[in-house]
Amino acid sequence: MKPHEEHRSRGKKSISISVITVSTSRYEKIKEKKPFTDESADRAEKLIKESGFNLKSRKVVDDHKGLIRLEVLKSIYEEGCDAVILTGGTGLSSRDVTVEAIRPLLDKELEGFPEIFRTESFKSVGSAAYLTRTVAGSLDGRLIFCLPGSPDAVELGLKLLLPELPHALYIAGT
Repeated sequence: MKPHEEHRSRGKKSISISVITVSTSRYEKIKEKKPFTDESADRAEKLIKESGFNLKSRKVVDDHKGLIRLEVLKSIYEEGCDAVILTGGTGLSSRDVTVEAIRPLLDKELEGFPEIFRTESFKSVGSAAYLTRTVAGSLDGRLIFCLPGSPDAVELGLKLLLPELPHALYIAGT
């Protein structure tokens, strides 16, 4: 058995995940009690459940560093989530602060994830892939992934990270 296969087999059998949408426009709709759609979070939920993992929570947070950090830390320390997946707030505008909010929290950064994400993204969007900002890493043995907010980007990110999640969590927890 190869080491990564062994790690997967030794990893947790039940993995809980929180999905956090970072979006000022959706956050405002919640505050105003207006209906909205979140196709990216819907797609994330579907893929997480199809992979056999537990979706512990879905949240929407404003594009604000403190609020983003607060919800991530609540997901990990209050809800006991093994992984947190953030969607949105990774662009180039002044309001896009997800990467800046999360990077200081990380014990270790998974530099390979953004590299592979951009490489795979390039295949469908061409040179616009270099505009992609994403980050992934560990915090106290849990994993955090920041993905762009488009449904296709979320699907690509999850197709890359979900198969290795048990393996990565095993290593992060040792």
